[in-house]
This record gives sequence, C-alpha cells and structure tokens, in this order.
Amino acid sequence: MAEETQQFDVVIIGGGPGGYAAALYGASAGLNMALVERDKVGGTCLHRGCVPAKEFLETAHVNRTIEHAADFGFTTGTVGVDFSVSQNRKNEVVDVLFKGLSGLLKGRNVTVFSGTGQLQPGLTVRVLDGEDQGKEIKGTNIVLAPGSVPRTLPGFEVDGSLVVTSDEFLDLKQLPSTAVVIGGGAIGCEFASMLTDMGTKVTVLEGLPAILTGCDTEVASVVQRAFKKRGMEIKVGASVTGHTPSKKGNTTKVHVEGGDDVEVEMVVVSVGRRARTEGLVADGTGVEINERGFVVTDEYQRTGAPNVFAVGDVVANTPQLAHVGFAEAIVTIKTILGESVVPVDYDRVPWAIYSNPEVAFCGLTEATAKERGYEVLVKKDPFGGNSRARIIGDTDGVVKIIAEKRADGTAGQILGVHMAGPWVTEQLGAGYYAVNWEATAEEAAGLIQPHPSLSETFGETLLALAGRGLHVG
Repeated sequence: MAEETQQFDVVIIGGGPGGYAAALYGASAGLNMALVERDKVGGTCLHRGCVPAKEFLETAHVNRTIEHAADFGFTTGTVGVDFSVSQNRKNEVVDVLFKGLSGLLKGRNVTVFSGTGQLQPGLTVRVLDGEDQGKEIKGTNIVLAPGSVPRTLPGFEVDGSLVVTSDEFLDLKQLPSTAVVIGGGAIGCEFASMLTDMGTKVTVLEGLPAILTGCDTEVASVVQRAFKKRGMEIKVGASVTGHTPSKKGNTTKVHVEGGDDVEVEMVVVSVGRRARTEGLVADGTGVEINERGFVVTDEYQRTGAPNVFAVGDVVANTPQLAHVGFAEAIVTIKTILGESVVPVDYDRVPWAIYSNPEVAFCGLTEATAKERGYEVLVKKDPFGGNSRARIIGDTDGVVKIIAEKRADGTAGQILGVHMAGPWVTEQLGAGYYAVNWEATAEEAAGLIQPHPSLSETFGETLLALAGRGLHVG
C-alpha cells in the first residue's frame, strides 16, 4: 500500500540559512512547516563555509596577538601551533551550533525530512535519496533553498591535497608552507590572509585588474597594501592555464599565462560558487532556471510557478550571503501570509569580509554612485589617528563615506559607507542604519560615539562630511 502523502502549509527544499530561516519564521507565524535537507541543517554556512572559516581566522588572530606580545612587554619565546587543535575546536563550535539549530526546529514543530528534495508538478516534493527516500510531500507553498557549491576551474582537478576548494580546505589538519590562492574575491582573500598569518607563503592570482572587485577601490587598495606588507604576493590580471605536479607529488607548478610558474604545496581554488540546481526541479513545474544555473525570481522571491518561491544562494543576480538568505526568507513568509512586505534592497545589504584587515560596507561605492548620475561628496579618515586603534596596535585601515552633494554644495543623503580596518565587521551597524534610513550626513553626525573606541573614526568622518570635522578636514 502506497504511503500517504503528507500535506504542509510550506515545504522547503534545503536547510541552509535561507531554508531554516524560512522554516523558523514560518513556524513562529503558526504555519505548518516541512523542511527537506540532504545533509545537515545549517547548510554550507554552518558546516563548510562562514562559521568554520571564521574559526580559522580567529586562530590566525590569536597567532598574531602572540607574535606581537613583545610590543606589550610579554616574553613568549618560540610559539608553535598544532593546527589539528584548531580543527577540533572548529568541529566543536559547529557541533554546538548544529545541535542548537536542530533543537530550535524541533521545538517549533518543523518536520524535517532527510534526503535530496526535488520539486514535482502539483506543488509536490519527492525525496530522492537518504533516510526518507521515496516520500512525497505536498505543500500549499514551496520554497527552493538548495544553496550552492564551490566553482572549479578547468585544469585544476580537485584532489583534496594538492588542489582544494573551500570544502576541502576547511578539513585540513595541517597547513602548507606555500600556497597559491586562485581568486582574489572575499573568500580568496580570507583564506590568503589566514594562511599568511599562520606562516604560509602565499601568492594570490586574480584574473581581474584588482582584488576585491565590488568593494570601493580605495578600500581594496588598503587591503592589498596591508597584504603585501605582510609578505603576500598578489598578481592581478593573471590567467592560470593549469598545473603540473612534481614527480614526488608533494608540490605542483601553477602555470600563469604570459608569466612565471609558481611552485607551491597547495592550490586553493576560490573562484566563486554556483547554484546547486541540478535535479532540483522536474519537468513541468514552471520554475525558470537561467543559463548560469540560478533560479529566476521577482522582488518578492516568487518564481514563475504559482506558490513556488526561492531564497539564498540559488537566486539569480543577488549576493550569496547568509544574511541575505535570512532576509529573503522573511520576505517569502510574509508574502505567503499576505502581510505588508518590503523587498530586499540589494544595493544596501551589509557585506563583511574577515581578512586582516577586515572589510565591511553597505550602499554605493563612489564609482557606482557617479555611474548612476549622483554628484557626490566623499570624506575618509584613516585608523592611524584613532586612539583605540593605537592602543590595540592595529592601525591599517580607513573609513570612507559617500553622500549625495546638494545644490548648495553641502552633503545630503548618505549613499555608502565603506570600511577597512580593525573589527570593522562589528562596526558597520551604524553605517548600515545611516544608509538604510536614508539619513543625511548632518543627521548621522549628531550621534555621539564613545571615546576611546574604534567607532570614533566613523563619527569623525561623518562630522567632516557634514562640514565641521574635529580631526579630519
């Protein structure tokens, strides 16, 4: 006898940030939620991305602190590191968060099915494998949230030792002494920064004219200078053609078109992520997947199929950020509930890059603002003059704020806030509110920053933008 098809208000395919956020938010609103997850709830972000990577970056931060302990009068001697301990600590952090998330889903009565979900016609999800293989689940609404996987490069077959992506890198028990990072975007720069701080000789190969494309150019330049000062080699406009392992197999030569080979112990391929849409939808569902493999949606996360939504990394032309997935999930559930909805403004979402120095920004860059026809006023203030930055011994960085220039020459609405420097990922909140509440420079400058604090640099920059800076002209 065939198993009875279960019915839910919402069925979600994928338990990463977008999927589990939709499940928790919908359950809080009283909806009967089901979630189909092929691996573990939490997705790439928790198990193979954001959280593990930041744990390793924190290990690098601790190492930097110890290395500079003499500046504060401490005698430490030679410091060694057992990276397997950091690996174990990472696993413990992930496990605690995973258990917490699992408990949250259970506590809100979200039904979790184990296996790969595929959308069928008629708002039905079939579980293709796993513990719940063969089950069919119907939803009044469907949310597609299968996430993404690392992109690879022709000529760089991933073997888990000489050539790795972020997935394999985050399982390493020992770091290489030399490495090439292919790709100078956010993830590539985080890996390159961490490796450098842990003693690896790193070369970054970026095919575009600059690293951190998408960041404000001055902020990206600050990061590049800091990287080079720490001994990292950065080659932009570098096209790689493949690699040749040594006879012993413990090193490989990376071939750069028109340039010298780079011999290293490991190649980290970090050239972005692709949507996991293979087998996601069966024929006849009405869901459009574009030529790049992403699901096409409108501003309310609706696909071309009635009552089918998509959120997270799988959505076309949106930032692949966990917190964007959270926001899209909330838009989706509010749309399903028929509530008033403000779609995600992708121009104004916060970005955080956890390299050393860190990068954080939201809103328009100076170049983008000008491309869109704005006359702008720009002010910037380096962290070198910040007393707290001097105290902690971390002064590389800058705060840059872009505002619309009024007809009288004064600064109007704040269009973008861009930072590089110590703990800027924790400082962006004030800038994010300023941009999203469409504050003017004068309005935001009226808010008091504590002294001594790193956030004073943001406040000082605002005062200067409003026309009466204290320490900045």
